[in-house]
Parts: sequence; structure tokens; C-alpha cells
Amino acid sequence: MIVAGCDVGSLTAEAVLLEDGEVLGSEIIRVRPRPEQSAVDVMDRLLKRLNLSHEDIAFTVATGYGRANIPFTDGNMSEISCHGKGAHFLIPAIRTVIDVGGQDCKAIRVDEKGGLSDFVMNDKCAAGTGRSLELNAEALGVDVSELGELSLQASEEIEITSQCSIFTEMEIMHLLMEDRSAADIAAGINKAMARRVRMLAGKVGIKEDIGMTGGVSKNIGVVRFLEEMLHKRFVKFPQDPQIIGALGAAVFADEKAKKNGRGDQGGQTES
Repeated sequence: MIVAGCDVGSLTAEAVLLEDGEVLGSEIIRVRPRPEQSAVDVMDRLLKRLNLSHEDIAFTVATGYGRANIPFTDGNMSEISCHGKGAHFLIPAIRTVIDVGGQDCKAIRVDEKGGLSDFVMNDKCAAGTGRSLELNAEALGVDVSELGELSLQASEEIEITSQCSIFTEMEIMHLLMEDRSAADIAAGINKAMARRVRMLAGKVGIKEDIGMTGGVSKNIGVVRFLEEMLHKRFVKFPQDPQIIGALGAAVFADEKAKKNGRGDQGGQTES
């Protein structure tokens, strides 16, 4: 039985297919102007690559900000529950999940079954999100994908003191005018991001094992600084950490398909 999860966020959309409890394939794209188009595009691209069609999927669950607008799903779940479920599916010992997405940052606690125990979320400001890293990278003149590796070349960790993304961009430009190295500034950007995430994670309480999901988890600089601040090592997922939300949605789809059967299109939802 093949089931699907689709995660439409603020910057990227992901799709995952599961077959009999194994990851069959995944896809990531940059979001389109409308969430429903993002969902259709990412799922169609994955299905085409695997030579499958929508008729081959028994059940689909959507998650992310655009989950209510996806036309081909049978239900939806919150991204908080899906990141917890997906992380636990890959690492059953995991108890804390830190998800830094494009628009917000979440610290999630799960139980031994992958169920949601507690969470805290920061979505009031762009600082501490993937979008803020993109803006900072633009100000520095590099692609956001280069920010992590670049920071590892730093000879000095510059302190970025601004708490606002806009003021941080101005601070970066001022540092460049002072002829400070791009690597040192990148280290300062990543350390400031890690500091904000650490403050959020402290509110939910850290329990091991710990894993980091979302696009920012691919920034080795942020991950390294955060591990140092928490005095903990993060688990390494056997799948791309950016697809964990979609994977969790697919796990929920598998559970619902087994419970309700292919003919049930009711689709339980969670806010």
C-alpha cells in the first residue's frame, strides 16, 4: 500500500511517498504563488519520477501552512504533530525535535510513540527563521546554502547584536564596510540564529535524543553552534531533514488508511 504526505510551507514544499512502511521517494521544490499549485507541482514531480499516478495512492495527508488548500488530500494534520511523528518514525528514541522553518521556529517534545507531549513556537518575528537567514545571506552577498560551510572558515566569531532581521541586515552591511571577512560575519549570523533557537528550546525543556528538522537543519554552522550551546549532540536522520514534516504526514496517512480504508474520504484533521 502506497500513502503520501505533502507539506506546503512558506518557502518550500515537500512530498513523500511511503510503501509498506518504507520511504519510496521524496521531492522538494520552492513554493509557487499559491499553496495549491505548490502541492500539485511537488506531488506531480515525485509521481512522474517514480512512474506512478494519484490513483496508486491509498491515502494522502497534508500539512504546513497551505494544508487546507490542497485539493487532492484525504485529510490534514498540523506541522507540529507531523514533524514529531516523522522524526520519531526515523529515530524511535527521539524525544525533542527542533524545527526551524522558513517562517517560524518550533521546539517539540514527543512521547515514546511519537505523539505530541508539548511544544513552543515563535512566529511573531522573522528573526530566528529560515527567511531571516536568507535575508542575512543576501546582505552578505552569498547564497543561503553557502552560509554554513562559510562560517566554518571563520578566524573570529563576530557578535551580531541586533534582535531584528532588518537591523541585522544593516549591521551586516556596516561590518562589510569595515572590511570584516565574509566568513567571520557568517559565523556571527549563524551564532545569532543558534542563540535565538536555544532560548526557544529551553522553554519546552530538552530531553534526549534530540533532532533538528527543516531547511535550517542543513546549515552546519547553526547546528554546530546550537549543539555547543545546549551541550548536546543531535541525532543524524537517515533521510533529508527537510522532508520530515511531509514524512510525518505520510506516516499519519498510513495509520489512517489502515484504520479507515481507501474508501473513507473523511480525513480527520487537527489544527
